[in-house]
Amino acid sequence: MAAHQAPASSGAGPRRRPRVLLAASGSVAAIKFEALCRSVAEWADVRAVATASALHFIDEASFPDGVPLYTDDDEWSRWRRVGDEVLHIELRRWADALVIAPLSANTLAKVAGGLCDNLLTCVVRAWDYSKPVYVAPAMNTFMWDNPFTARHLAVLRDLGMSIVQPVTKRLACGDYGNGAMAEPSEICKTLVLFFGPQHL
Repeated sequence: MAAHQAPASSGAGPRRRPRVLLAASGSVAAIKFEALCRSVAEWADVRAVATASALHFIDEASFPDGVPLYTDDDEWSRWRRVGDEVLHIELRRWADALVIAPLSANTLAKVAGGLCDNLLTCVVRAWDYSKPVYVAPAMNTFMWDNPFTARHLAVLRDLGMSIVQPVTKRLACGDYGNGAMAEPSEICKTLVLFFGPQHL
């Protein structure tokens, strides 16, 4: 698969800010989603998507101003009749890059299988893979070490997605091992390397 390229600015006008779609699935690591959105929004236009499970860990009241947070309810409530915008298609068209952080074991399995039963997985199913997708897995060590995880990650790599590797630390359940989501600063750094330091 061809290497992804950062979007070129059009015409002789000022370079527009990158457009980054940030998404969170149902992992306790979603408590860091707000911090990730704040960091990326310093240099990019950001829209956010959260699954129903992720919302258990996200404080919507303190979510960054200027970063719209879309949920499954928005996918259905915004469509009334034929000709209306379909949210997952509009988000796919808008974004220059997609980041799923955290990527839970459940959503990993859905994406690898092509399932599209919520807003996030519908975006992935409709995605233009000439544009980058970064995923930051987050799960218990036993789940990370399960053979299904390696198989599912191989599918994502075949699609051209980039894996931001988890880290070894004390997990939310109290176990010590690999599977914790990379820190938001590392995920943000990965994006900056793609888009270029001129956006900082």
